[in-house]
Amino acid sequence: MKINYKNYSHFSFDLWLTLIRSNPEFKNKRNLLFKDFFEIDSSIERVSEVVRYYDVLCNNINEKTGLNLSTYEIYYLILNALEVDLSLNDVNRLGEFYQETETLFFNYKPELIFPHIKLQFEEIVNEGKSINILSNTGFIKGKSLRKIIAYYELDSSIDFQIYSDEVGFSKPNNEMFQLVFDQVNKLRKTEKKEILHIGDNSIADYNGAVNFGFEAHLLKI
Repeated sequence: MKINYKNYSHFSFDLWLTLIRSNPEFKNKRNLLFKDFFEIDSSIERVSEVVRYYDVLCNNINEKTGLNLSTYEIYYLILNALEVDLSLNDVNRLGEFYQETETLFFNYKPELIFPHIKLQFEEIVNEGKSINILSNTGFIKGKSLRKIIAYYELDSSIDFQIYSDEVGFSKPNNEMFQLVFDQVNKLRKTEKKEILHIGDNSIADYNGAVNFGFEAHLLKI
């Protein structure tokens, strides 16, 4: 990741497709788990199609509204589309499914896009600068993503992490970037133009950051 770090005092990073990407096997395993756990009669191809449809749709809704559809709301939309009796699946049942999904997630961990990102983070910190993660979430909650950050030993260089499921907002909502700005100013007095947000999504990351007043870098993998 080649970025001129000299002009900024703080760096805000998106997570998915900026620092990490899904393990190629995870989604297929997750879809099989979805089918088996909820005893869905539809074919695995149909389950995968519906899961993908609502994954994309809910992400688009979150970007449009700036709010956050929860993981369980997404589950219910998928189950309803697959004609599963929702009355047989309360939030406790969904919680059990999430725990199994998280176990699967750690068995098939997302991969670092930049293998040497830990060293780059350490270099940033050693120059007296600071770092945060700012990520929209969907099927995987912030609490699980924090564990992945810790697994790759990036957490020691990161001052704070903000996830949409934990705060109720999604990028490009100004509220998300305001949360970053407020947290950074608890570390040191900082102007918006001193903060660079880095992400792969032109709407959520680039436009969102620029509209708020941050500098932005659109990452193209």
